[in-house]
Amino acid sequence: MNRDESHSGKPLDQFDRRGALKVLAATSMTLALPRLSFGAAASLKKPIRIGLIADLHHDVMHDGPGRLDIFLEQMSISKPDAIMQLGDFAYPTEANAPVIDRFNQGHGHSLHVIGNHDTDAGCTTAQCIERWGMPARYYVRDIGGLHMVVLDGNDPGSPTYKSGYKSYVGKEQLAWLKEQLATLDGPIIVACHQPLAGAYAVDNAEEIQGILGDAADKVILAINGHSHIDQVVRVKNVTYLHVNSASYKWVGGDNRHESYSREIHEAHPWISCTCPYRDPLFAMLTIDPDASAIKVEGTNTTWVGQSPAELGLDLHPELINGEQIAPRIRDRSFHRAKA
Repeated sequence: MNRDESHSGKPLDQFDRRGALKVLAATSMTLALPRLSFGAAASLKKPIRIGLIADLHHDVMHDGPGRLDIFLEQMSISKPDAIMQLGDFAYPTEANAPVIDRFNQGHGHSLHVIGNHDTDAGCTTAQCIERWGMPARYYVRDIGGLHMVVLDGNDPGSPTYKSGYKSYVGKEQLAWLKEQLATLDGPIIVACHQPLAGAYAVDNAEEIQGILGDAADKVILAINGHSHIDQVVRVKNVTYLHVNSASYKWVGGDNRHESYSREIHEAHPWISCTCPYRDPLFAMLTIDPDASAIKVEGTNTTWVGQSPAELGLDLHPELINGEQIAPRIRDRSFHRAKA
């Protein structure tokens, strides 16, 4: 069993800092990318490295600042060209200013993606843009010749919307996306909080996959948070990477249980709806034009208390406990298929 029943839950002391800072490797996986995807990547003058963290959920967890500090400490050692948080980060409030500022000051290129939970508690998209220092809710940032195209998956107007949080990229934004894909030379990475393919994808995922597929000679990767899983899928010659949560897997109110001390659960009641990760998960993404490869250096930890499998849960028909649902981000290397 992956358990840590003696885990105290103290914000920084809880973590195996030495182990986390080594960026522990989980099972490695090599997948081939289409040849056409790397024509644009070859134009990069040097490898580009992006530090990725997703779904910190500072307003759920008791130890969000400690998890973020571990990530930023590793980034200070690894020295990437940019860092990006992929949404569900921290409410854009004055109370959360220390966490937000800590991320923004962690790198000269600190990029944000708006998640569905970032506008909880009465917060707004406009507040995220202002407090986080974003140029807009969707935007493009050039990082050493690599174009990061950031989308907002929280648009209203989905014709198939039923209930709950919105998960949709609207017509105005799609028109903007098509314009960017037509005018940018590439290489391009598309980032969105909600997945654009695979489990928990946006309502109009198929439409977006068609758009990105038509630009597969430029789009070398699409990345997302939101799903709290470790998954890679490929659709229409575009590879989609799900970046696991820094903090936990959500199991819902019907599966409440205590993973930490009673005091922690009383102060942070939503934690009981999660299966937390002992250490923070994050990844380093490297685009190497010389090797025609994309490399993912991930992290690996254990569950705190019971895992979803130990709770008897089968959370999604497409996902497997211990495979996509696991406290890890696997090391991966995506190589160009040989001619």
